[in-house]
Amino acid sequence: MFGKMKLKRLIWSVIFSSFILCSCGEGKNTIISSIRGITLFGETQGTTYGVIIAEGNSKVTKERLDSLFLTFDQSLSTYIESSVISILNRSTDSVRIKDNSGYFKDCYVKSESIFNETNGCFDPSVFPLVKGWGFMNNMDTLLSQYEVDSVLMFVDFTPGKLYDVDFEIDDILFKKKHSRFMIDFNAIAQGQSVDVVDRFLSDEGHSNYYIEIGGEIIVRGKNREGINWRIGVDVPKDNLKERSVENIISISNKAVATSGNYRKFYIKNGVKYTHILNPKTGVPVQHSLLSATVIANDCATADGYATAFMVMGTEASLAFVHEHSDLNLDVYLLSSDTDGGIKRSMSDGFPKYITE
Repeated sequence: MFGKMKLKRLIWSVIFSSFILCSCGEGKNTIISSIRGITLFGETQGTTYGVIIAEGNSKVTKERLDSLFLTFDQSLSTYIESSVISILNRSTDSVRIKDNSGYFKDCYVKSESIFNETNGCFDPSVFPLVKGWGFMNNMDTLLSQYEVDSVLMFVDFTPGKLYDVDFEIDDILFKKKHSRFMIDFNAIAQGQSVDVVDRFLSDEGHSNYYIEIGGEIIVRGKNREGINWRIGVDVPKDNLKERSVENIISISNKAVATSGNYRKFYIKNGVKYTHILNPKTGVPVQHSLLSATVIANDCATADGYATAFMVMGTEASLAFVHEHSDLNLDVYLLSSDTDGGIKRSMSDGFPKYITE
């Protein structure tokens, strides 16, 4: 359950279909079917998921999806003591562990790439800072600059500095150079879990579907009306009950992820501290950017860069997307202006997705 801290449910799909309710479980564990496919709802990673298959004759069940999520969590959830990542974080020196799923390796490789591309603005080794600032539990006393500087000594995802890692088939060989070094893939793992379901549905022979986990989305083909899938981007508001749509995008065969700093925060001594931490300074970001919505070819990439852009800020994010056209990213940024309103900025390629 890496979704407990993140609370990134900032985007949602606008689907115009008529469903026939066939069976329901309790709460949000629901199965809906129609002549043109099925819809599955459930809970995972401290949040919810929804899968729409816009085709008939599907053998996909909620039980099979839940089994995928269980295997995924056993590799990457910091809330499960027996998970691969938890064992690595508890180690004090060298450890060898088997990960038959390969999920840890996949996440590590993707994370290292984004870490390098963003010059460390995306850094999975911020876990000690996340804990220190109280985003794993309630915070009674703010970190002093001395304490921040002390923790920063153990925050650096560069291989060879604070750790070494090697992969031998299904084995992970992990060596810490200091016991306080820890990894948290919270800012990318949920997107990766969307990609895992994406591969599963593709292997099942499906080509028209929608997957959403905790606000991270990937869509393939067309919806039940035979048109592109339509995704609504939320207006940045602290209160989940006051959700409204800022804009609607029309996409196919793309992933969408949003990161924001306005729903996971606490206020101490009249100062607002958001959960988006700058890995370079060790403190919560304080700029005006409220949310970053990224469109990419896969959801792990969209998820990771959305977090990085929240650290980088509006101008640097737009410049990054322009200068790294090979990454096939587009970004939609919402920030607060001096009058308390919302300012919209987007990359050159984003307008083609916006519908009227």
